[in-house]
Amino acid sequence: MKYNKTITLKDGRECVLRNAAHSDGKAVLEVFIQAHRETDFLLTYPDEVTFTVEEEAEYLQKKTDSDNEVEILAEIDGKVVGTAGIEQVSPKLKLRHRCDFGISILKDYWGFGIGGALTAACIECAAAAGYEQIELEVVSENDRAVKMYEKAGFIEYGRNPRDFKSRDHGYQEVVYMRRELTADPE
Repeated sequence: MKYNKTITLKDGRECVLRNAAHSDGKAVLEVFIQAHRETDFLLTYPDEVTFTVEEEAEYLQKKTDSDNEVEILAEIDGKVVGTAGIEQVSPKLKLRHRCDFGISILKDYWGFGIGGALTAACIECAAAAGYEQIELEVVSENDRAVKMYEKAGFIEYGRNPRDFKSRDHGYQEVVYMRRELTADPE
């Protein structure tokens, strides 16, 4: 999917939100690793990354070429500072109406409105792709993210108190959230 929009952040800077392309592979992989190093709220640790720059570049190109999936990056003054994307849960008939949402932003760029803008962009892309529901998982202790998702219209539909097992903090409760995008036609 293609996406391109320029937004003004809370501090007055401009931020470009655009689909990540093959040429962004190195920058996106570096941001992915750094963001996962900066917080314990994300799914993996930096030392668990096994894909190469070329594999990341190919993944990004696949998303750009897709009709129903996207990876959007946030760029300030030419620097990638975060990414977000949607991915189909499954192409099977009973599941193809749902997509998963994921996001990560470098810690130095939290609080400027990038997360809300990336979330809104992914909701827009999910609706345009024909999904009826967008879903996410968030560590319950990540209050800022939970509030941002609620503001974007996501509602909680369950919790798993032992979903993640952090190296540093033991078990982490994960909240399952969803947002309906279209009304059921029946």
